Amino acid sequence: MRSLCIGDKIAQLPIIQGGMGVGVSRSSLAGAVAAEGGIGVISSAQIGYDEVGFEKDPAACNLKALCKHITKAKEISAGKGLIGVNVMVALKHYREHVKESARAGADVIICGAGLPVDLPELVEGYDTKIAPIISSARACSVILKMWDHKYNRTADFLVVEGPMAGGHLGFSMEQLADLDKCVKTQDDEILSIISVKRQYEEKYHCQIPVIVAGGIYDHSDIEHALALGADGVQIASRFVATYECDASDAYKQAYLTAKEEDIRIIKSPVGLPGRALYNSFIKSTMEDRLPVNKCYNCLEKCNPAQIPYCITQALVDAVKGNVDNGLIFCGANIGKINKLMSVHDLMEELQGDF
Repeated sequence: MRSLCIGDKIAQLPIIQGGMGVGVSRSSLAGAVAAEGGIGVISSAQIGYDEVGFEKDPAACNLKALCKHITKAKEISAGKGLIGVNVMVALKHYREHVKESARAGADVIICGAGLPVDLPELVEGYDTKIAPIISSARACSVILKMWDHKYNRTADFLVVEGPMAGGHLGFSMEQLADLDKCVKTQDDEILSIISVKRQYEEKYHCQIPVIVAGGIYDHSDIEHALALGADGVQIASRFVATYECDASDAYKQAYLTAKEEDIRIIKSPVGLPGRALYNSFIKSTMEDRLPVNKCYNCLEKCNPAQIPYCITQALVDAVKGNVDNGLIFCGANIGKINKLMSVHDLMEELQGDF
């Protein structure tokens, strides 16, 4: 399988492990993926949930944990592959997380849940490569034009997230209601994005790799993405069912027993639709608003008196193992995942006959 070049940084395999919060992808998982030659990604979202003092000062604990897990992931990777961080634009401390990730030595930073309009200035002075997560050619055009005009630079790579992804989605509820139609148009959208980025490759005399995400399950999906002209793929859900995943055993078991009919599209306090497993928690949110007893100051635009539930508490409960009463994000192919395996074996399987 061919390597993935992002500027002067090279991953032996064109596979990025998607960032999953809260606490699902931290140093153990990201380091293991990088050790196999891929790009392992840590999620910065409430990464310090288990640090001493988190309840009193979550912001400080998150920065401390971010640095700790980047350093640890690099140690685990033993100089192979690359270590990245996923930072949600919707976070209240988005800028601080980006700056700390770059300072701590992250090879790449990937930003979604909003357009990272100021991302270039936040990594200025560091050799950290940056990418926005986009779902359409229009969004691609907007962000690349903005960075070109304001910072006289372009993206180091692009992550194109389709409608079958897990967690927060860059699609409307109406689009997701007709998932088959949405999926059928995705290939054309990818080709349009490839077309959009070419003018910036020419202007800046560089390559801007396109990474396809959302619904990538096996080797044949990777082959399809590469045949379209993409340079790599991002996979998240399959890495949950690995020994090295940072989530609890109960969380992993929820993935292994889930069926396609257990999936729901929910409304997240982030302001975006999300794909998650149906459980007692989701049932409760559909019946009534769940009072927020404590605010963790995680989201930039969040009014605790109005949101349907506290997303931090829901995600922390789930990752710790309270899977019935917590929020479990997942991709559309979760029903196909039925066994726990090592990251090494999964990466071997994904490579197929290459």
